[in-house]
Amino acid sequence: MSVTAQITPLEALHSRMSREFAIRKWRALAIPAAVLLYLTYIFFAFDMPGIAARARPENAAILLGDFWSYKTHVTRENKSGEVTVAVEGERKGTYPMGTAPGWVALGEDTAITLPDGSAIRYRADGDVMLSVSGYGEIVARVDGRKVTLELPTAEPPNWMSISRTRVNIDRGTWRFALTPSKAETFRYETGWELFFFTFDSPFADKSWGELAALALWGERVDPALPNIAAMARDFWNNKMWRHGDVFWALGETVLMAFLGTMGAGMIAFPLAFLAASNFTPARALRIGLRRMFDLFRGVDGLIWTVILSRAFGPGPLTGSLAILMTDTGTFGKTFSEALENIDQKQTEGVASTGANALQRARFGVIPQIAPVILSQLLYYLESNTRSATVIGALVGGGIGLLLTQAIITQKDWEEVCYYIVLIVAMVMAMDSFSGWLRRKFIKG
Repeated sequence: MSVTAQITPLEALHSRMSREFAIRKWRALAIPAAVLLYLTYIFFAFDMPGIAARARPENAAILLGDFWSYKTHVTRENKSGEVTVAVEGERKGTYPMGTAPGWVALGEDTAITLPDGSAIRYRADGDVMLSVSGYGEIVARVDGRKVTLELPTAEPPNWMSISRTRVNIDRGTWRFALTPSKAETFRYETGWELFFFTFDSPFADKSWGELAALALWGERVDPALPNIAAMARDFWNNKMWRHGDVFWALGETVLMAFLGTMGAGMIAFPLAFLAASNFTPARALRIGLRRMFDLFRGVDGLIWTVILSRAFGPGPLTGSLAILMTDTGTFGKTFSEALENIDQKQTEGVASTGANALQRARFGVIPQIAPVILSQLLYYLESNTRSATVIGALVGGGIGLLLTQAIITQKDWEEVCYYIVLIVAMVMAMDSFSGWLRRKFIKG
């Protein structure tokens, strides 16, 4: 006769708890193991070793350096012997004929003094004499279609690149290039040269003290305008930095964000009542509107930008419509959810006074959801100000277009930095403005 062992409730609980702790233990190990496995997959799938091998941090350092520096080109045309000096090599930044910065001495020979103690001389006979600090004297000349060098050492140093038709010398703070057509020296300096006035302005190359004296008591340089007004005009019409165009583009960017955000709010607000279950009993209508909101916000604003630009053409209005489409879906969802979570007692209290449906909504519903609506509108206005920069690059409007153009040129990185600084300042201003409005209307 067999005897069946009886399991006490305490033993059953102990067994169940042991299994539970074992499952949790393995789960605690399995999750980090899965994450580690996924990161290992990413490491090889994204070719991280190859990226590390191809990385060139020095290129990033050069790019960052170009953000706050500029270079002056001293160019001699080898056939004519004509020497020109231009900031960033631009015609708009060319020094007037016969003038140059203090480190360039014009004459029969052109003498160039460089920051590290080196010097370059464009000789009248066509040769170029280079005195490189810490290395010695170099003679560079053009012989027909060939470039030749006389070096103080048998082997050229690693900062020199030589071919049959071109010589490049890069010393960090300056660079020299010689081809059969021209000799060019580039000197790098810190700052944004000609940021305020270009050489066609009478205020160019003047110190702050001289400008203050001209603004306060100096003789008028333009009989039709006070000097300070003439300074403002020349600054606004600066041909290199185009301040007038830049600030107009900033205004377009803010306008795109404002029209898109506020337009979406005005469209979504009445639709939210139709999509809220406590205001619209028609289930089919509610579901249809919610799916429409999902469609609008499910498609990214950049995709709407591409679609709408084909329909309406490029321009700031297309960017505003793209923002409006996306935000209508977002606002419709958030506004309808806010309506479904209102306190019905306030609405019932207004209804007990004999108020009609419109009055109940005005005095019982809107005061409850107004803080949510205002917060959403202000947050998305601030966010869309950033988004309008990217959208503007696609539709050809706003500061985004200027930023893209500056990046494409691959040489105007100080302008890229200028635009980025303005964009950040614009976002900070919008953040401060929206914070002020929140305090004004929500906190009273």
